[in-house]
Amino acid sequence: MATETVAKPKTSARVHVQRFGTFLSGMIMPNIGAFIAWGLITALFIEKGWIPVAALGGFGTNAAGAPNVGLVGPMITYLLPLLIGYTGGKMVYDVRGGVVGAIGTMGVIVGAGIPMFIGAMIMGPLGGWTMKKLDAIWHGKIRPGFEMLVNNFSAGIWGALLAMLGFYGISPLVTAFSTAAGNFVQFLVNNGLLPLTSIFIEPAKVLFLNNAINHGVLTPLGVQQSLEQGKSILFLLEANPGPGFGILLAYMFFGRGAAKASAPGAAIIQFLGGIHEIYFPYVLMRPLLILAAIAGGMTGIATLAVTGAGLVAPAAPGSIFAVFAQTARDSYLGVALSVLLAATASFLVASVILRTTRHSDEDDLSAATSRMEEMKGKKSSVASTLTGAGAGGGVGVLTGPIKNIVFACDAGMGSSAMGASVLRNKIKAAGFPEVNVTNASIANLGDTYDVVVTHQDLTERAKPATASAVHVSVDNFMNSPRYDEIVELVQRSNAEEAGAPAAGAATAAATTPETTAAPETGAAPSDILVPESVVLHGSASTRDAAIDEAGQLLLARGAVDNDYILAMHEREESVSTYMGSFLAIPHGTNAAKDHIRKSAVSVVRYPEGIDWNGKQVKFVVGVAGVNNEHLHILSSIAKVFTNKAQVAQLEAASTVDEVLELFGKVNA
Repeated sequence: MATETVAKPKTSARVHVQRFGTFLSGMIMPNIGAFIAWGLITALFIEKGWIPVAALGGFGTNAAGAPNVGLVGPMITYLLPLLIGYTGGKMVYDVRGGVVGAIGTMGVIVGAGIPMFIGAMIMGPLGGWTMKKLDAIWHGKIRPGFEMLVNNFSAGIWGALLAMLGFYGISPLVTAFSTAAGNFVQFLVNNGLLPLTSIFIEPAKVLFLNNAINHGVLTPLGVQQSLEQGKSILFLLEANPGPGFGILLAYMFFGRGAAKASAPGAAIIQFLGGIHEIYFPYVLMRPLLILAAIAGGMTGIATLAVTGAGLVAPAAPGSIFAVFAQTARDSYLGVALSVLLAATASFLVASVILRTTRHSDEDDLSAATSRMEEMKGKKSSVASTLTGAGAGGGVGVLTGPIKNIVFACDAGMGSSAMGASVLRNKIKAAGFPEVNVTNASIANLGDTYDVVVTHQDLTERAKPATASAVHVSVDNFMNSPRYDEIVELVQRSNAEEAGAPAAGAATAAATTPETTAAPETGAAPSDILVPESVVLHGSASTRDAAIDEAGQLLLARGAVDNDYILAMHEREESVSTYMGSFLAIPHGTNAAKDHIRKSAVSVVRYPEGIDWNGKQVKFVVGVAGVNNEHLHILSSIAKVFTNKAQVAQLEAASTVDEVLELFGKVNA
C-alpha cells in the first residue's frame, strides 16, 4: 500500500527564501537553452574563438566598411534579457503579463546600454503583476464588444509607461547595482576570498536552494563578466560536479547498507547526467558531510582562481559534458583540475567522516530522501528511484492543491472507470467539484497527475511513468476505505482554494481522451442492457465459469466475438475485476477493444455467492463498451453498487424487471 506524505504548511523564513530563490531561477531555467546557444556561438565565432567568423562573431568590418554587428552582442543585449522579462511576466500573469513584462524590460535594456539580466528579472514580474492589478480594476465592467479594444490598448499604454519607467528610473539603479556586484566579485577574486563563498553556497544548495543561487544570482552576473572578459568563474561556483562526486565515491568505499549499494548508480547520474540533487540525501544522512561539500567547493573555486579558468556560458545541467562544452578555449586544463581536485578534496573529507562515525545507513536513505523532498517542496523522481521510493516505495509530497486524479488499470476501461466514478462522486459530495477525476490505461499515463490510484497488483507498473504523484493502492475499486483517505487529502491540500474552481480543471476534463471522445458506433442508448441479458440464478460455481456465463450473454447479443471472452479471462489473470459490494465486472484487455461490436452489459446474479479469488461475489456484470460508452455504463453501475439499499434490493429482486429498473440509468 502506498504511503502519502503531505508537505507541512510552509511559513518559515527558510521557505520564504526558498520561494523567492525558486522564483528567480524560474525566470532563467526555461531559457537556459538560449544561454547555451549564445555560449556556443561565442566560443566558436568570436575573434578569439575556435572558428573566428567576423559576420557572426561581431568583429571587424564588412565589405562596405561598416562594423559587423554579429550575433553575440545582440543576443546578450536584447534576446536573453527579453526572454527573461517575458518569462517573469508570464509566471505572474500568463502571456499577457509576459508581453507587458517584455515591453518594460526593453526600456531597461536601452536605458542601461549593457546586458540587463537583473533589470529583466525586476521588470518582467513587475509588468505582469501591475497588469494583473490593473485588469482587476475594470474586470466585469467593460461593455460587450469592447473587450479586445480595452485589453489591447490597456496593455499597450501600460507597457509604454513601464518602458519609460525602466529607461529613466530602473536602469540607473540596476546599472549601479550591477557595477557594485561586479566590483565585489572582483574584490573577492583579487584577495583570494572567492572560495569562501562555498561556505554559503554548498549548504544552501543541499538544504533548499538548489539552482536558485546558480541561475537566480550567479548566471546573470556571470554572463555580464563573460561578455567583458570572454569567460566567467561564476558559472562553476555551484555547477562543479566534483564535490558531489567525491562524496558519492566515499560512500562507494566506506558507506554501509543501502547507501553503499546505491552510491555507484548515483555517482553516474550526478557526474555524467548532471543531476546534483541525487547526492543531497547522502549528505542529509550524515550532516557532517556538508563539510566535505564545502571543502570540495572551496578547492574547486581556488583552482579556477589560480589558473584563471572559466566557462563562457552556464553549464546546465551540471554534467561534466556540459561543463566542458561551455569551457573557454584557454581554460580546459584549469576546469579539469578544478573538477578533479574538488572531487579529491570532498572524497578525502567524506572518507574520514564515514570511517570515524559509527552509523548504519541501511534505514536512513529513504528517510533522508523524504526530508530533502520536504525541504525542496517537491518530489525528486531521480533520488526516489535509487531508494526505491520512486519505483517501489511510493512516497509522494504534495506542495499544492490537488487538481487531477487518475485511476489506472491495464485497459483503462473497466475497473478504473468504475473507481473513478465512485471517487468522483465522493469528492463532489465533499465540495470539490473542480477536482478532475478520470481514468486511463497504464500505458497512456504521463507525469501530469497529482494522485494516481491503482489496484495493488498494478502500482509498481504505474509508478515509473508518474513519479511526481502520490500513489494509492487499493484492493477493490468499489468501496475501498482508501477513498475516504483521498477525500481527506483533497480537503487538506485544497482548503485554501475550496471556494474557487481550479484553473484548468475544466480544460483538463475537456481534453482527456477517456472522457470526451464521442462514440462513433455502438448500441442505441436504450439497448445496452436488455431482459435476455439478465440472469437471476446463475449456474456457474467458479470464477472462470462465471466469466464464461457473463461473456456468453454478451456473445449472444452479438456485442462481442469469442476472442473477447478469451480476453476477459486474460484480464482476470492479470488483475482481479472484483469491485467490492459483492460485485465483479469482468471485461476484456486493452488489446481486445477491436473485438467489441457494440456496447452491451450482462448481469448474472448468484444468490449463494461464488468465490472470486477469496472474495464473495453475488453479481457478475459483464461489460463491453465501444469507444467511451463504457464510461457511462460503469458510472451507472457504480451508483447502484455504492448504495447499500439498492444492493439489498438487487439481492431480493424476484423478477428481471426489478433488476432492469434498478439498472435503468445504464440505458439512459
